Amino acid sequence: MYKLLVINPGSTSTKIGVYNDDELIFEETIRHSSEELADYERINQQKEFRKNLIIETLRENGIDTKTFTAIVGRGGLTKPIEIGTYLVNEAMLKDLRLGRMGEHASNLGGLIAHDIASENQIQAYIVDPVVVDELQDVARISGIKEIQRVSIFHALNQKAVARRYASSINRRYEDLNLIVVHLGGGISVGAHEKGKVIDVANALDGEGPFSPERSGSLPVGDLARLCYSGKYTIDEIFKLIRGRGGLVSYLNTNDARLVSEMIDNGDEYAEKIYHAMAY
Repeated sequence: MYKLLVINPGSTSTKIGVYNDDELIFEETIRHSSEELADYERINQQKEFRKNLIIETLRENGIDTKTFTAIVGRGGLTKPIEIGTYLVNEAMLKDLRLGRMGEHASNLGGLIAHDIASENQIQAYIVDPVVVDELQDVARISGIKEIQRVSIFHALNQKAVARRYASSINRRYEDLNLIVVHLGGGISVGAHEKGKVIDVANALDGEGPFSPERSGSLPVGDLARLCYSGKYTIDEIFKLIRGRGGLVSYLNTNDARLVSEMIDNGDEYAEKIYHAMAY
């Protein structure tokens, strides 16, 4: 029997699950407020903070990390690769630590998995990373020759949900055409054709709909003018797009539950913004 710790770091939460083979025996979602995360300039600086919360949660529930066979983390921003399970190695760790392909909370999956695995002398893996690339060629064309559209999205969740849906109707995922939507700190909408995600917005850069903390696709002329207004540095612009956009920009929170409470208490502005995100 394999006993696995599965770690899924997202922009607003860290989800963990403990499995005996494919039987889930424990799960927990550890939520992180925008105020908590504001103390960290870079996402990779959150590693110890999140790792300690994971270990503390396991300890509080009587689960010893020494009992695990392997640790599995959500895959982060590596070079574009196919779907699958990958052993965490030094080359991958170096890319994740430096953020060579970009920074995102999913990078912490491999890093935290490796730390806990190393402490217990077992192996660490990542699965279906955010850089899974199955785009059809026409979807790579952006409208400006110097810019190519890329595939960065919530591949792990989209693939899992698509397969679960296919199973629920006794069909094969590879035989279906689906639209799959991931709703989290970021939102991604994928077109799945016969088991491949042939088109999806770059959710890391905030393309597509705005989300609890990402700007979504913006009017490009206004964005260009804002970039050259002198009001923001390039790093501050990226933070507006990823982390301080969406609900955070309008309502100062990335927690949809708090927004729901605001609406229940009669806040018409909060209701307008929330409906705009859904729209």
